[in-house]
Amino acid sequence: MDHEKIMIVDDDNEIRELLHTMLVNEGYDVIEADCGERALELVDDKVDLVVLDIMMPGMSGLKVCSKLREKYNMPILFLTAKGMDSDLTMGFSCGGDDYVVKPFSFSELLARIKGLLRRYKVYSGKKKQAANEVYEYKNIVINAQYNEVKKDGEDVNLSEIEYQILKLMIKYRGKIFTMQNLYESVWNEPYLASSANTIMAHIRKLRVKLEDDPQKPQIIKTVWGKGYRVE
Repeated sequence: MDHEKIMIVDDDNEIRELLHTMLVNEGYDVIEADCGERALELVDDKVDLVVLDIMMPGMSGLKVCSKLREKYNMPILFLTAKGMDSDLTMGFSCGGDDYVVKPFSFSELLARIKGLLRRYKVYSGKKKQAANEVYEYKNIVINAQYNEVKKDGEDVNLSEIEYQILKLMIKYRGKIFTMQNLYESVWNEPYLASSANTIMAHIRKLRVKLEDDPQKPQIIKTVWGKGYRVE
């Protein structure tokens, strides 16, 4: 059976070498890139996940993420410096799926990688099996067979995480989803306090893509003190 393939993109040689050794020991195939330009040369459909440093000289991790999302849907896990909340928000806006803060433990990184790969494989399988599963709400139509979302008949380009959040909330519209509900349902991992920032960033991006006025959302609404819902 083929091993899952991970690409590490970081300008720090020591970090790349350390992660390479540890991930290979866990049974993954690993390739490395020391800059964004090299990452875009190496990536192909056989890469299952990208571990991507945000702060790199030349092409930043944010730019690399945007370029990857023009063609690929594999999970992207950001490595970010502590306290760089603005970079993190931009990272999700560019199509990132999750993040770990430097310095990080390998056990934490490995847990995030396994979670992202598990969801990616499960959702890819569901995509192939979900025949004739269609959800509609106002001017939004979700075709689960193809993981397609349309607004007013036009395709909306969503990341896998954004798609799963939207489908879950429209499928169970009327239900109030707490931060914990959303995270544990979509990420399929235990909720931590830091997970709230991840959810809010994805909700903001969904609103930008779906709402006529993201400042006055009519699709995904905030229920103050409780969470979010589609009415």
